[in-house]
Amino acid sequence: MMTTSDQIAPEQTAATEEQLEQEGDIAADYLEGLLDIADIDGDLAMDVRAGRAYVSVEADDADSLSSIAHPDTVQALQELTRLAVQNATGRFSRLILDIGGSRDARQRQLEMLVDRAIERLVEGASQASLPAMSSYERKLVHDIAADRGYDSESFGEGADRHTVLRRG
Repeated sequence: MMTTSDQIAPEQTAATEEQLEQEGDIAADYLEGLLDIADIDGDLAMDVRAGRAYVSVEADDADSLSSIAHPDTVQALQELTRLAVQNATGRFSRLILDIGGSRDARQRQLEMLVDRAIERLVEGASQASLPAMSSYERKLVHDIAADRGYDSESFGEGADRHTVLRRG
């Protein structure tokens, strides 16, 4: 179960498809500049789905992106890119950044984390707390838990916000 603080605040209206495409273009320009500065080869792809702009950095040689594909680095680059978009548009951005398949890799890690938490519940625990994570990752955890028939709820504030799983 997602809590209201995981959802868009009432004063924030959902961005239009055109605004999301604009966010993707701004983000791609920003990231292209960063890649040039770091002398990293990468191709940019943009997409709009589920009310968010998605920007992916891909390369034929996966090793060329290895220096920036670590989850913490991707998260930091995503936040910087969101700030660049917000600075250009004046609107909060929920843009998602993927570098070299980092989001798919993180999805698999979260699935394993949820499965281990479910094992604790099956063994008799009344609830299983997961580590603190970003709002996007918590949303993924809520979706994974729901798909597996379990309830989830977010607790805590700021960097300590985490998800707790319970039997459905």
